Amino acid sequence: MAEQIRVRGNLMLTEALLALSSTSATALVTAMVTDGWEGVRTQVARLFGRGGEQESETALERLDQSRAALITLNGADRERARTEQEIIWRTRLADLLDRHPDAGPELRELSDSLDPAAGSQPVIQQSVNARDQSQVAVQGHGVQTNTFGGQGGQGGRS
Repeated sequence: MAEQIRVRGNLMLTEALLALSSTSATALVTAMVTDGWEGVRTQVARLFGRGGEQESETALERLDQSRAALITLNGADRERARTEQEIIWRTRLADLLDRHPDAGPELRELSDSLDPAAGSQPVIQQSVNARDQSQVAVQGHGVQTNTFGGQGGQGGRS
């Protein structure tokens, strides 16, 4: 069940659920311009519909409008539109959780499926063979600095 607190007699979403609506909105808007959008679109409409056909249709229309606002833009214009859409969807998702607290686990699952970083880190496997005077540098992720050469920065052998 969704975590809520009472403030001045009204139920309010907790920070955890507000964070969920925020991260979900970011993942959703990012997915709008990907090849897998149609599947995501259907899942989100189902989530908003909660079994009601009219609510699902309204969600589909809103999702299509949001996507249309993004796909024709590039560069800074797309980033601006993306930020605007994230705000819109953050609010819509928070409202959904407020009205339907039971939607929290389903939204979390959807969000995790859209954000590959939410799961475990990918497995990186590397194989390197070096012979004789070879120098090898490999990196799976993160930052790596390599310096090759002889002592004293000469870069050769004496």
